[in-house]
Amino acid sequence: MLVPVPRGPLSGWLAARLLVHDDVATAPPSPAVTAHHVDALHGDDLQLALWMCYELHYQGFDDAAADLEWVTDVLTFRAELERVFVDALRAEVGPIDVRPREIPTRLFEVTSDDSGRSLSNHLQRRADRAAFAEFVMHRSVYHLKEADPHTFAIPRLRGAAKAAMIEIQADEYGGGRVERMHSTLFARLMDSLRLSTAYGEYVDCAPGITLATSNLMSMFGLHRRWRGAAAGHLAAIEMTSSLPNRRYGQGLRRLGGDDLACAFYDEHVEADAVHEQIAAHDLCGTLALDQPEVAEDIVFGAAACMRLEQLFADHLLDAWSAQRSSLLPAARRAA
Repeated sequence: MLVPVPRGPLSGWLAARLLVHDDVATAPPSPAVTAHHVDALHGDDLQLALWMCYELHYQGFDDAAADLEWVTDVLTFRAELERVFVDALRAEVGPIDVRPREIPTRLFEVTSDDSGRSLSNHLQRRADRAAFAEFVMHRSVYHLKEADPHTFAIPRLRGAAKAAMIEIQADEYGGGRVERMHSTLFARLMDSLRLSTAYGEYVDCAPGITLATSNLMSMFGLHRRWRGAAAGHLAAIEMTSSLPNRRYGQGLRRLGGDDLACAFYDEHVEADAVHEQIAAHDLCGTLALDQPEVAEDIVFGAAACMRLEQLFADHLLDAWSAQRSSLLPAARRAA
């Protein structure tokens, strides 16, 4: 994967920094100043810059030096982006007050809110094959490395909470069988839709809100300070996954998908029904009792996940309602 095409001053500075392999002449622009003029959660430039920073800790870029993962100026720049991101998330989620023993109950409350528009219902019943393929292109930003962001949090946990997260993650990695890894199943789904399975292939056409859903879990996983939020985020995914994935599978079959293509969705219907209880009680409930100081972070992680997922759904549904693509226009991603 190559360094993405910049979308503004923030990603432009970072792209230059990564490609030059040396200090660039100018200081990076201020993410805080940029955030005054754009919606930080939807901002293409800000979210792409943050995604590029995080990608240095995953597969990296073929045209950037491997040792840039830990250079001071990039990490300082990333920290400023993260502050803007967290401020925007807190404004969306609002204040949180919870007692450690209430964590499982609160998680079920946070994840049971179905007042927003349903993307899974649309894909199940009404979306055409082109729209379904667009949805899969969006999701490839995360699903081709599924489980990796949350796995960063494992060494930051201890005891029963750590064991619970490992139990969940082991299933995500197919129990050690590459053909059962969820990322492998997703690549097979993409192939059935005649989409490229190359890692990072569709980042250049992914809008800011799509990148934000991926950036959220990377930020939580890469910071010990956010270990509680990482657990809450994982719990929110596991607790809200079974029904939507059942609908996605039904929608794909309606459009001609066979069992091989739908295996990714079928796997999540079964696995996440089990993971729901493990995540709420064994992971998050135990973590909150063991480390009460992260209780509010657990709920914040879950609530932030749910809010970004609704904003993502709204973006796709608004675009399709207006009979336009939910991806960035080709002119925006042309070099």
